[in-house]
Amino acid sequence: MEKDMVSALPKEEEEVKGVGGGLIERETEEDDTVKSQGVKESRLNSGSGCNCNATKLKSTSVAVRERDYFQSGHPKKKLTRQERVELGRLFQGAVSSYDWDLAQSLISLADPQALNDALCITLDSIWFLTTQQELDGVTTLIHNIIANGAYDFTRAALRTSFLASCVSACHSRTMTPAATVTIMAQRLHERLHECNGDEILKAEAGAKFQKFTEWALKCIDCHSRCRENNTDRVGHSSAVEIQLQLSAFKTFLDLAGNQLIGKDFTEAFDAACFPLTLFSSSFDPSWASGISATAIHGLLGMLVEGGADNVSQCFLEASRFGSTELVRILLQIAQRNSLDIDVDLALGFASHYCKIGTMECLVEEGNAIAFLGPLMRAAERGCMQVVEWFMKRGCRDMELCLALTAATSSSQVDVAAFLLPHVPQHVLEALSTEILKAAGERSGGSLDGVAFLLRSDFLGDPTATYAVADAIARSDDEAVAPKLKCFLREHWSEAAFVDGLRLGQEHYMNIVRILKWSGCPICLRDLPPPLRVTIAYLPLYRECVEAGGCLLSQRLRGQLVEAVRRLDGRVLKEVGQGRELVAALEHHLPPFLLHSSFQSCLLARNLA
Repeated sequence: MEKDMVSALPKEEEEVKGVGGGLIERETEEDDTVKSQGVKESRLNSGSGCNCNATKLKSTSVAVRERDYFQSGHPKKKLTRQERVELGRLFQGAVSSYDWDLAQSLISLADPQALNDALCITLDSIWFLTTQQELDGVTTLIHNIIANGAYDFTRAALRTSFLASCVSACHSRTMTPAATVTIMAQRLHERLHECNGDEILKAEAGAKFQKFTEWALKCIDCHSRCRENNTDRVGHSSAVEIQLQLSAFKTFLDLAGNQLIGKDFTEAFDAACFPLTLFSSSFDPSWASGISATAIHGLLGMLVEGGADNVSQCFLEASRFGSTELVRILLQIAQRNSLDIDVDLALGFASHYCKIGTMECLVEEGNAIAFLGPLMRAAERGCMQVVEWFMKRGCRDMELCLALTAATSSSQVDVAAFLLPHVPQHVLEALSTEILKAAGERSGGSLDGVAFLLRSDFLGDPTATYAVADAIARSDDEAVAPKLKCFLREHWSEAAFVDGLRLGQEHYMNIVRILKWSGCPICLRDLPPPLRVTIAYLPLYRECVEAGGCLLSQRLRGQLVEAVRRLDGRVLKEVGQGRELVAALEHHLPPFLLHSSFQSCLLARNLA
């Protein structure tokens, strides 16, 4: 569903091509010559995939009269649009009702284009065979159509591969075809939305594929009603029936011979995989190992044997879109045919799009082991679900440390908070400087992640945490990001602590001046002491509460040390006394203001 699949689209829009395929190209490129009027118009305009408004063909006399209509001219003349439509309708009815004699007689009336249409119609019917007699009739008919001049094997192979995939997919469901069309349209819309490219091109590709998908599902509905006495559900084929169907497809490939080349098999493989990527998330668990998937297993296997070389490409695409059951099938095909597929790269795709079920499949059945890259990218994006999944699967210490660094650099504080307790302390101690430097270097402008690590006392020792921040702030290493160095110097260095003390002293002196010499009509000296303290230090208290964490920045700590010294006369300069400093300041503030300040800080954090 990638290359060579929507030739009308600009070459730069590869992802839009990926949603289409050679199937669209083959079904739309010859509209002006009404290449499929005998199939396309009869099946779309009739509201079904074939002429099944009745389960029996018209009476023989009516059929003969209609056949005589075509015998008014030379049998091999180029048919008109209307003639081709009518011939296709008759032929479709004959095939659907297994009237092989009538179908054979109609072949002699067809021009080359109508023969191509007839080949498609006949090949469509093979996925509904139930008996050996039906198989014999279909294979004989295919042989005669080709012998009479049908030549468009590529189109027939693409179309029947797409239809076979839809049939297998519908066998896993208990929904009516009408509901299935809705689901498939929704999945197609979601898939197009995830692709890059021009919106108009995406809309056109989506419309074409939805139209073709509707045809396929109508065709399935039609054959099912013919086969199951007007029920509206797709019947489940038995193992014997599936073998008959695959035998018919193998006969077609044998008859086509070298008329089908590797590129044709590749496009057919794409066409077969595409519906499964849309249906897969709705499949029953373990569908890929059940009878419903046997036909698609066999079909894809024959296409690989014929020369399809895009198993790896389809495998990666299925992983990206979370098509777990298709991933499982392609894994089995690759193993059976000794094909090289990159399960670790597929794991990266699945994790990037948070396809947890597909990730499970790739690890348990595909033996994917490269966790580091996907884990780091998930941490960097803040995708907690994927990070937690990797954690449960088991990660090495260094992988966790690098993921923590990735989360820190992108300021994914929630992910960093989740990972931090799981990284062994000795690893953090050994790599503390590198973690902070790397986080600062890769940050996109925000250093909230770095601030979180420091506030969390990520080394478990306030002295060590402050020391590593101070060392980086004073470093002459040009590799250290200037913004990181400036941030640490201003807030977390020894110099920042000294500056905090200075600011605290200046603030206190300003308050004293206001109390003594202010010309304000409200005399602050007459206020109760708690209110005076509130006016002076409530902003500092709120800033400390809002910062949160185990450690205060050195700048805030310095201001608190000076505030407590002025209020209590105590000097609490030890690096581990941050909580005591805040408690000492709280002691001088009115309780109702403390509660209000705490709630305000929580609200501010939630809004941020």
